[in-house]
Amino acid sequence: MKKLHDKIRKRIRRKFSIRKKIKCSPERPRMTIYKSNKYTYVQVIDDFQGKTIAAASNLEKDFRNVKNTVKDIGKIGEAIGDRLKKKNITTVTFDRNGFPYHGIVKAVADGVRKVGIKV
Repeated sequence: MKKLHDKIRKRIRRKFSIRKKIKCSPERPRMTIYKSNKYTYVQVIDDFQGKTIAAASNLEKDFRNVKNTVKDIGKIGEAIGDRLKKKNITTVTFDRNGFPYHGIVKAVADGVRKVGIKV
């Protein structure tokens, strides 16, 4: 049990270390990702207003059949990219939220890039 808590504690420490270095602006909002064993959540946040601009997850009705695997999760990235294009946002700052940049995190970023958003 202690090992699990250490793992979570280290991820949160990495998360805040990364967050200090990220520079966001209203023209370039922060896209953050959170993944659990079952679901993946993606949000685009305007830090100056403190509001979520767009969000997507595989809990939504359209994506309930999307499994939390590397092959399927890119569809959520494409969906968030489409929602950003509708709001005329072309670039975002990617916040991996302390997770390593491979697997599901990379698949979401590639899905957003596929639509034409610069990450």
